Amino acid sequence: MKTSDIYQNERMTKPFIYRASQVRPDQYNVFNSRDKDIHRIKRRMVGQALSDHSIRQFEPTLLQQIDMFLKNILTQSKASSPMNMTPACRHLGLDVIGQLGFGYDLALQTKDEHRFLKDAIVFSNFRINLSMQFPPLIWLRPDYLVTLFPNSIRTRLLAVVKKMIVARLAQPVDAKHDLLSFIAPKLETDLKEIQEGELWPEAVFFFGAGGDTTATALAGAFFYLSRNPDCYRKLATEIRSTFTSADEIRGGRQLASCRYLRACIDESLRMASPVPTTLWREQDPSEDGRRVLIVDGHVIPRGTLVGINIYSLHHNEKYFPNPFTFRPERWLENNESARAAFIPFSVGSRTCAGKPLAYQEISLALAKTLWYFDFEPAPGALGKVGGGNPDGADGKVRKDEFQLREIFGAYNDGPYLTFHRRGQYWEELMGDGN
Repeated sequence: MKTSDIYQNERMTKPFIYRASQVRPDQYNVFNSRDKDIHRIKRRMVGQALSDHSIRQFEPTLLQQIDMFLKNILTQSKASSPMNMTPACRHLGLDVIGQLGFGYDLALQTKDEHRFLKDAIVFSNFRINLSMQFPPLIWLRPDYLVTLFPNSIRTRLLAVVKKMIVARLAQPVDAKHDLLSFIAPKLETDLKEIQEGELWPEAVFFFGAGGDTTATALAGAFFYLSRNPDCYRKLATEIRSTFTSADEIRGGRQLASCRYLRACIDESLRMASPVPTTLWREQDPSEDGRRVLIVDGHVIPRGTLVGINIYSLHHNEKYFPNPFTFRPERWLENNESARAAFIPFSVGSRTCAGKPLAYQEISLALAKTLWYFDFEPAPGALGKVGGGNPDGADGKVRKDEFQLREIFGAYNDGPYLTFHRRGQYWEELMGDGN
């Protein structure tokens, strides 16, 4: 199967089922806009906040959030308490996206107030997935029923997004280097206009998509490294021999030289894709109906949805021999077919704009964790959380596979890890951070 037949084909577009992710029927964001010209405009707008230049400027804030993540690990290590990496990574991811999107400190890593957000995003993804699988729900709009209940988790989620936008717009545009600093000057500043205009759908999507996907990828990396000691040792050696201090661990040539780190991340993304679903496409309805559409040698009738399931593609033996084996070395080999079949961020004009940020965040979090700590699976039953059960349901039996439940995004739990402080390096975390 050629991904280019579907995702890099100018004759294809997103089908109507993506309306399931609209906040309002008349509003579109960079993810669900079907019109190519509208998508191009929105992609350019959002892309400014996610460009390499913007990420470099944002890096000090990113490092502050990662240092808080490390301090939480330090607290758990001092108490000899196993740490569940899924909520820890989600708290980190949402704190990062709160800062990058809105210049707002959600403080999930330190306070309980906004921790319901991670469950709200799971609910939102489940609702979207349900509607995409059963399209009549798109027109029934069950989310309107949810908003009738003021304490519903979805209502609370939208209230937090509104609060972040209002707080940010009360500051000078250039006060923070965030998404709103790029798009707010061109858009509405009145709250009612915000909710009815372009800014609202972009903000809701940016917040919901940005934190949770990176969290799944990072938790997956912790799972596979903790269960593959040879890979763990190779990566720890690379990090500890490349850098001479934690201050050096930041974006740049040294981090980019850590090829095994990137290989471990890519292998984790392959095995635990944050979006393990099928990204559906259809022939552009505006195209001349007399033109035949061919995908992988098959004539596709007009109106038929086609797509490639990312989890299935990433576990296809044709491209990835021994697909259920965590082997980062495969990414150090010159394997063009594997590279072509590797699409954790999609491919083509709809490639995820947050890809550079995701790699930067995961790279820094893993590198700094291995600088300060060693880790291993928690003892006993907790150490098995996140893996499959040999006596469990079909497809969930591999104990060394990080278990994902597809809800358009991914729903996961674990791994529980025990962390050990490395030498005296951890003492740096007792101060104000790096």
